[in-house]
Order: sequence, then structure tokens, then C-alpha cells
Amino acid sequence: MQSEIFKRINTGLILFLLLIMMFISKMIYLFISICVFTLSFIEFTKMSKLIFKNSYLKQFFSNCVFVLYLFLFLMIFIISLNDIHLKIILFIILLICISSDIGGILFGKIFKGPKLTKISPNKTISGSLGSFFLSMLTSSILLGYIFNTDLTNNIFLGFLVSLSVQLGDLFFSYLKRKSLLKNTGNILPGHGGILDRIDGILLGIPIGLLYVLILVFTG
Repeated sequence: MQSEIFKRINTGLILFLLLIMMFISKMIYLFISICVFTLSFIEFTKMSKLIFKNSYLKQFFSNCVFVLYLFLFLMIFIISLNDIHLKIILFIILLICISSDIGGILFGKIFKGPKLTKISPNKTISGSLGSFFLSMLTSSILLGYIFNTDLTNNIFLGFLVSLSVQLGDLFFSYLKRKSLLKNTGNILPGHGGILDRIDGILLGIPIGLLYVLILVFTG
């Protein structure tokens, strides 16, 4: 158990370092983005093959839908490559997504309590509340400090992003249960596959960015 925890910590530190390098270097930013989305697609095709093993048409359709979603997601990152303001907003939303995951793990481990759903037995109600709390706190601090925006909007953004992250996480947990997979891969020691790390982020970032854009155009 301890070795597994150390693996998660070490991998988490490496991922955080890569995140910083992505923000600093455009080439690293683009390279890592493309690698992440390529590996995510490969892992998804493995799941869809197991879920729809008797229907090649369903496999093809689900893979097409997912790759289209990934392509649109990747376009957001490419567009932000030369727009520092959009890039900062993306990274803030990404940090809110990460805060949601951390809050869920911390509060879930400390307070335990009733399970949230049968889809993902490790998730608890206390963990879900912790996800909301830490996301709203992170959103309030970062947006308030950098952009000096309204506190109510900052808190609601944190809530909305955390809700999206948790729903995305549950959706992929459901797919893993259907495919009888514990993890989508093993490329990240202690964490599993790429999709295991970005499942909630895939929904959290677009929803968070959409809300920010609505505030910009209606404000």
C-alpha cells in the first residue's frame, strides 16, 4: 500500500512539473496535448472493443464520437496557444478540476461515510462534498486574485466545474465496469491510464470555459 502511495505521489509531482513546462513552452504545450489525446483515444478504443465486442458498428460509432469530441477539445488548447488570456483561463479551470479530484480523495479518506453510487464503490458522499468545497475555494482564490471577478460567479464556477468533473469521472467509471477494466491503462504508475487521470477534466474544462465565455459576453 505504501509503495502504491509513493508511486501516486511521484507520478503526481512529475505531472505537475509537466503542467508548469506546458505553460512556459509552446512546443511542450502542443506536444504533450497531442500525446495525451492520442493515448486517450487508444485507451478508449480498447474499452469500446470490450463493451461492444459483438458489434463492430457500435465500436466504430462510439470511437468516432469520442475522437470528434477529443478533436474539438484539442482545438481549444491549440487556439489558446497564442492567446495568453485564454491560456491562463484554461489553466485556472484545469487547476479547479485537479482541486475537485484532490478534495474528493482527501475528504473521502478522512470522513469516509456512505457510498455515493454503485457505479464507483470507492466514491463517498463526503468525498463528493469535499470536491465541491475545494473546487469552489480554488476558483474563488485564483479568479479573485488574477482577474478580480465577482465572488458569486467564482464560487458558482467552482461548483459547476466540480459537478462536471464528478459526472465525467462517473461516466468513465461506468464504462470501465461495463468493459470489466480496473484502469484504462498502466502508463502512469499508481494512477493507471491517461483516461483515468483526465476523465473528469474532459468534461470539466469545456463546461468551465463555456461558463466563463458566457460571463464575458453577458457582462
